[in-house]
Amino acid sequence: MTYGFGVDLGGTTVKIAYFQNDGTLLDKWEIPTRTENNGSLILPDIAKSVTEYIAQHNIDRKDLLGIGIGVPGPVSQEGVVNRCINLGWGVFNISQQLQELTGLPVKAGNDASVAALGECWMGGGKGCQNMVFSTLGTGVGGGIVVGGQLVHGAFGAGGEIGHMVLNREEEEACNCGKKGCVEQYCSATGVVRLAKRYLALTDAPSVLREKESFSCKDVFDAGAAGDGAALAILDQVYRCLGEFLANVACVVNPEAIVLGGGVSKAGEPLLEGTKKYFNEYVFHACRNVRFALAQLGNDAGAYGAFRLLLI
Repeated sequence: MTYGFGVDLGGTTVKIAYFQNDGTLLDKWEIPTRTENNGSLILPDIAKSVTEYIAQHNIDRKDLLGIGIGVPGPVSQEGVVNRCINLGWGVFNISQQLQELTGLPVKAGNDASVAALGECWMGGGKGCQNMVFSTLGTGVGGGIVVGGQLVHGAFGAGGEIGHMVLNREEEEACNCGKKGCVEQYCSATGVVRLAKRYLALTDAPSVLREKESFSCKDVFDAGAAGDGAALAILDQVYRCLGEFLANVACVVNPEAIVLGGGVSKAGEPLLEGTKKYFNEYVFHACRNVRFALAQLGNDAGAYGAFRLLLI
């Protein structure tokens, strides 16, 4: 039996997990992400935590496969980070630096892509070799697995499906600087944005009008309660999701599409609404796709990071 570490590097905390090579999660813990001084303390902190764990548990390094790490930014297949703005990082080889600090082999990937790999291995896409994972949170991230391998792309931006353009008539800019990105319609903030736009353009009665401010969850809750305006808003969201995922499916031809992130907590209504429009827009040969919700929660990144060591 061999073992290794999966690291999910976030802007606030670093999640570290210790795995057995069959995917059994044996232990996990967190350390703070210290972003001061352009993130110069982050890798030494991770190295220290892992090294101390090895020593405290008398782990034989011969039994260790190494460290896999997911990073919030583009990462090439060679482990080169192409800027992580929220960490203060520029361009450098994270695999090489962390290996020098720990003496262990290191593989790295983008955090959303790595989470996709985790869900494909042990989560909502378990048993698949070809899968699309879309995280619907504050933004829209994603990851693509083809033939059991993660799609990194030439410059580490493979799987940035949240910045595909859905609407060329959009006048407001996305956070990335472009206009009409998927993220502007299908993220939690995008749902709220669509809701405000709908309410401003119509006189439709809605419980949402009674609130000084409302969240994505409020829109879904109103829809579940039968609020007509909320249902119309959510239909727009499902149409955008279905069209976007149908376009991705025509490129990847996946066995499964897995939805994660905070918006996915809407559950079956989200899946059913999205599938309706997916089937309307998708190329016929790509229609036989299994839709599923993510299952690994906050551990998906750690699972996927460790999985990098096995492929």
